[in-house]
Amino acid sequence: MASVYSLFGLRVSANGPIPGLGPPLAGPSQWGTVDLKVFLGGIPRRLNERETSADEWVSQSLADNGRVTLSVRKFAGLDYYRLHYADETTFVIDLTGSKIWASWSEESTLEDTATYLLGPVMGFVLLLRGVVCLHASAIAIEERAIALVGPAGAGKSTTAAAFSLLGYRVLCEDVVPLTNHSGSFLVQPGYPRIRLWPTAAQMLFGSAEAIPLLTPNWDKRYLDLSQNGDLFQPRPLPLGAIYLLGERSASSAAPQVEAVSSSDGLVSLITNTYANYLMDRTMRGREFEFLGRLVTQVPLRRVTPHEDPSRLSELCEVLLKDIDIALNSCSAQPV
Repeated sequence: MASVYSLFGLRVSANGPIPGLGPPLAGPSQWGTVDLKVFLGGIPRRLNERETSADEWVSQSLADNGRVTLSVRKFAGLDYYRLHYADETTFVIDLTGSKIWASWSEESTLEDTATYLLGPVMGFVLLLRGVVCLHASAIAIEERAIALVGPAGAGKSTTAAAFSLLGYRVLCEDVVPLTNHSGSFLVQPGYPRIRLWPTAAQMLFGSAEAIPLLTPNWDKRYLDLSQNGDLFQPRPLPLGAIYLLGERSASSAAPQVEAVSSSDGLVSLITNTYANYLMDRTMRGREFEFLGRLVTQVPLRRVTPHEDPSRLSELCEVLLKDIDIALNSCSAQPV
């Protein structure tokens, strides 16, 4: 029997449990229409043996085994994409973003595959479905979603985890999907985990071993938001403000927050949309129009964290004060 989940605003069915998503929806009465079907453990022969086109995107980075981290190709004559990772994990996705097949090597595990599936693969699926996603984390404050945006290593997940330790709920991390609904922009919730590097876990909990490993083959760990008070926000919330995490500073003024103009904010958001390296011209045009409307309606701030990680709690305090101002400034907008 299929397991059905709510994920990033979609109803997702799978032919087995997906690690990290928590318990599936109780039964058909809660399922509704399934938007995406996931088939774990194999790719149909007709697709696995099909030649791919020469058109592809290849990452510039190499894995520890010397192979390209990720290559993306489209099947010749068919409306399917193949995403192939250096560890031989492979995903095939149909052009409409409604079906995914996944396979992996004997050295990998289902947990390894789930890390790809719930991050870059779902980011690509949402892109195919016309959903704009920010490379960000999102927390819930006063029934609004607050997005923490920035490139890899900016501290998005660590800051979201710090807010969860203060009792604030988290909607999603890494992939933040945005949808337009009745004049406001909604953030769709992801799943009840925050992925953290060992250094971040050490800083937040005193020991990296305080929280579980994400997979047996990787040193990254995760914070389970469904435990200790259920700190996962399971329903969408209107976007209240966007905070762009900048470079860390040793200045005595840091951490600090400053307003960002709509034009500068638009450039920063375009730089930090998810899976933007896979966009075609139509996708880029759709994204530009969407974000152009967003920056005129949602407050944007630039954040300069302090380079001393022990001052993370101070950063949260500074953000909370500014978030209160930002939400009050847009309280008259429709939600």
